[in-house]
Amino acid sequence: MDNFSGKIAVVTGGGTGMGRELCLQLVQEGCAVAACDVIMENLEETKKLCAGAAPDIKVTLHQCDVSSEVDVLRFRDEVATEHGDKLNLLFNNAGIGGSFSMVDEDTRPQWEKTFNVCWYGVYYSCRAFMNMLVNADEAHIINTSSVNGFWASLGPNTPHTAYAAAKFAVKGFSEALITDLRLHAPHVSVSVVMPGHIGTSIAINSGKVLSGKDASELNEDDIKAMRERMMRTGGELAEAVMNLSDDQIRQVMHQRGVDFRDNAPTTAGQASKIILDAVKAGKWRILVGEDAVRLDARVRNDPESAYEIDFAQAVQEGGDLNELIN
Repeated sequence: MDNFSGKIAVVTGGGTGMGRELCLQLVQEGCAVAACDVIMENLEETKKLCAGAAPDIKVTLHQCDVSSEVDVLRFRDEVATEHGDKLNLLFNNAGIGGSFSMVDEDTRPQWEKTFNVCWYGVYYSCRAFMNMLVNADEAHIINTSSVNGFWASLGPNTPHTAYAAAKFAVKGFSEALITDLRLHAPHVSVSVVMPGHIGTSIAINSGKVLSGKDASELNEDDIKAMRERMMRTGGELAEAVMNLSDDQIRQVMHQRGVDFRDNAPTTAGQASKIILDAVKAGKWRILVGEDAVRLDARVRNDPESAYEIDFAQAVQEGGDLNELIN
C-alpha cells in the first residue's frame, strides 16, 4: 500500500497525540477516517483540525472504550454504517500508562484497566474489524506496542508490569499475525510499532481514564494513596514526597505529564510520519525515534543485564528516556 488516497482508516485513540496526528496526516493524503476515543471533546478538536487540513475528506467520530468488547463492536457497526463494509487501514493506537505493582492489591483495578486498554483494545479491534479488512482489496493492520514491548522497565524504582505485559502481548500477537494472515488473508498485512519517548498527552490522559480526574482534582484520599505508593517504590521521588504538601503533589503529578509531553525528543507529528512512511514501505517492524533504535540495540547487545540498575543508568547517561526512568 504505497499511498492512502481513497482508502478508509480506523484510528483508535484519535483524540490526542499520535492518534490525532495520524488522522491529520491521513486526511491530507486523501484517506477517510473513523476515529474513536473515550474523551469526545478531544475527538471534536481532531475533527476540526482535519476539516481545516482537508475539508472534503470524510471524518467520523465515535466514543469508544477499547477495553470493552461491547463498545468496540458498536464502534465497528457505526463505522460500517458510515463508511461501508470494507476497511483498508486499522491503527490500534489507543493506550494508557500505569505504573502499578502486582504486590499491591489496592491497585488491582487500575492494573487491569491499563492492561485491558493496551492489550485487549488491540485484540478486540482486530477481531471486530477483521472481516471488513478481509473484504477490502488490500488492507494493513498497525498495532502500537512500545519500547516496553521489548524492555519491560521504567527503571529500578517504578513497577511497570501491567503496561509492559500488555505491550509485550501486542508485539508477540502482531508478529504471529504475519504468518496467520499470510496463510488465511494474504492481502492483509500487519506492522508492530514500537515508539520511544513521544511528545503526547498520554500521561495526562491516563490519569483521567484511571481515576476520572485531572491531577488538580485529586482529593485527600487519592493523594494519601499516591504518596504511600511513591514512598514504597524508593528512590529520589520517594524522598521528595515525604516533604511535599498535598497541593505540591498535585502540582508534581501535573507537571510530570506536561514534561513528558513537552520534553520529548520526537513529536507526535514526527512519529506519525515515521509510521505512515514505514507502512508505505511495507515494513512490519517500526521503531519510532532514535531513542527506540538505541534502546533496542542495547537490549539485544546485553539482554542479561537489561534489568540491572546500571543498565537504566546507562540509558539515561546516553541521553534517552530521561522523562520516563525513575
